[in-house]
Amino acid sequence: MSDSDSSPGPDAEGRLGLLERFPSVLMARRNLSRNRLRSGLAALGIVIGVLAIATLGIFGNVLQLSATNELGGLGNQVIVSPNEDTGAETLSPRDVAAVERIAEGRGTAVPLVTDGAVVTGPSGQTFAQLYGLDRPRALFTARAGTVPEFHRQGALVGSSVAGRLGLQPGSAVEIEGQRFRVIAVLAESDDITPIQPSNAVVLPRDAFAQDAPSQIVVQADSGEDASYVAGTVRDRLNARERRVSVFELSSILDRINEFFGLLNGFLVALGAVSLVVAGVAIFNVMLMSTTERRGEIGVLRAVGVQKGDVLRTLIVEATLLGIVGGFGGVVLTTVAVGALYQFSPIGLDVVLHPSNGVYLVVAFAFGVFISLASGLYPAYRAANEEPVDALRD
Repeated sequence: MSDSDSSPGPDAEGRLGLLERFPSVLMARRNLSRNRLRSGLAALGIVIGVLAIATLGIFGNVLQLSATNELGGLGNQVIVSPNEDTGAETLSPRDVAAVERIAEGRGTAVPLVTDGAVVTGPSGQTFAQLYGLDRPRALFTARAGTVPEFHRQGALVGSSVAGRLGLQPGSAVEIEGQRFRVIAVLAESDDITPIQPSNAVVLPRDAFAQDAPSQIVVQADSGEDASYVAGTVRDRLNARERRVSVFELSSILDRINEFFGLLNGFLVALGAVSLVVAGVAIFNVMLMSTTERRGEIGVLRAVGVQKGDVLRTLIVEATLLGIVGGFGGVVLTTVAVGALYQFSPIGLDVVLHPSNGVYLVVAFAFGVFISLASGLYPAYRAANEEPVDALRD
């Protein structure tokens, strides 16, 4: 036989090199391969646990993100109105000026007059909510026509009113004996807000007999700005007496986020129970495996293999089960999230949100940890058994 025939091939050389560097890994892999069914069932428990934690956590997070998106700019609005206990129905010019100063640089304060009236158009009559304000662009957008920055004349009609009366930009409407030209049809709003344009007509404030505002809507630039405006208005305007009521809509978002936070915690806890059960299965597999291999471990110890080497090999076995099971759980979770996006109206931006990746990482790490923790006691027990006792049995 030639030298070339007797020399090890590249695969054998690779295994030998790996054996020299990571003998515990190769021995652990060999030991797990001896009883593939038992090892596979143990890893399957980790798969199910990781899948439960990651899937339930991501689904709960997706629900929270979707709800927050649906609420839109709700958290950026502050509503300031007269305190009902004082009997006032409108805000004083001093209060209006104070709110506008507080909101400056953090959003737009829009004084608002509200009323209701019958609106007459080319196709008949209908009752509509009336809003009187000077800066409609801060609150509304147009479906047809243009919403002016400053409202001096004409009417902005909601989509429902326009549909019932056959209105479009250029049409004329009559409201309480006054005629107005329609300059824009307002787009429907997806945001949850007290100011809904669909069944409304927006007019200049001076079109009302009483143009003193009944409330001020502050459209803040962010939720933090809204909180600042609301707190400052309360401190300044209600310092001596409670003149105004301040409704900070971001408080609703806080309650919603708190609810979804509790829901997420509950769902993740359910998944964690599944993973703990899988850890018990790993513990059982490792305990049975070390019991069956007492003689083998005794021989290894008798020929000079140290306790640390035996302990390391058995711990690596448990860790490999955790890694394989964790990886399988992450893959199945990814498939489940993809199915959620495919068969539900959830947006891709919500599915791919970075916070969802946290659940994948946490579930994988927890799966490996549970597997490792479950293998510690059987490994410690096997490594510390006296070789004579192991060989005797």
